[in-house]
Amino acid sequence: MVNFNPLTAPPPEEVPLKDAPLIRVIAQVRFPTILSIGNQAFVGSFQEAIRENYPILQPEQTQSFAFGPQGVVPTAPQVTWRFLDTVDSWNWRVSLSPSFMALETTAYLSRHDFLSRLEKILAALYESFKPASVERFGLRYVDRIIGKDLQDIPSLVKPEIAGMMAANFKEYIHRTINESLFILPDGGEQITARWGTMPAGETFDPEAIEAIDDLSWILDLDMSVSPNRDFRVEELISEAQHFSERIYTFFRWAVEDDFLRRYGGQL
Repeated sequence: MVNFNPLTAPPPEEVPLKDAPLIRVIAQVRFPTILSIGNQAFVGSFQEAIRENYPILQPEQTQSFAFGPQGVVPTAPQVTWRFLDTVDSWNWRVSLSPSFMALETTAYLSRHDFLSRLEKILAALYESFKPASVERFGLRYVDRIIGKDLQDIPSLVKPEIAGMMAANFKEYIHRTINESLFILPDGGEQITARWGTMPAGETFDPEAIEAIDDLSWILDLDMSVSPNRDFRVEELISEAQHFSERIYTFFRWAVEDDFLRRYGGQL
């Protein structure tokens, strides 16, 4: 793709991958704190609106930290309501806290399916709690390559992405993580791209990328926009559509045709 700029080019036609190494997709919206979300008595209407698809409720107490004159100090514990499609090995999960809501899946089917689900939970959030504004909205796709395919990274992805995996001493690599932040020309949008090798038992983001027992190679693409604006479901879904197309455009720039063929794409 000579002179192909993935940050501005029109999205290419999608090539479905039957065996895609996509391990997680996450959409998250952050909003000004709504204290009633921390109270079980106020969450029932939201649960009822989504319970058909996410019937399992597993509340979690989370602890965060803040910087102060005395250094790092813990803040008050905060409840996060986790709504799952199945017990334990869930495929879809909705997370709701006083300051954010997220939809994530480890069983991504299609852009249309994901956005349809996202629209329903955004509508449920708005009907139940009427958040006044959006502080940040983002969409994230994470791919992971393991096993024998690791040896073929230089032929599966662009040289700019392969990096040290193309070196003739790559068998000595223990860890190599690259990160690039791209600020797009209009609208305050940005893309954070991370890629590289993770050793067994380690991760740079335990909330989104579980540590596994094998060496792996990660491609993590996260697009977001942060300017405060009114909370409107239709606008968020339009942004999510745009984000997914731009992330896919970057993904197609990053990978070679051999990648698409390797994971079941028909070119």
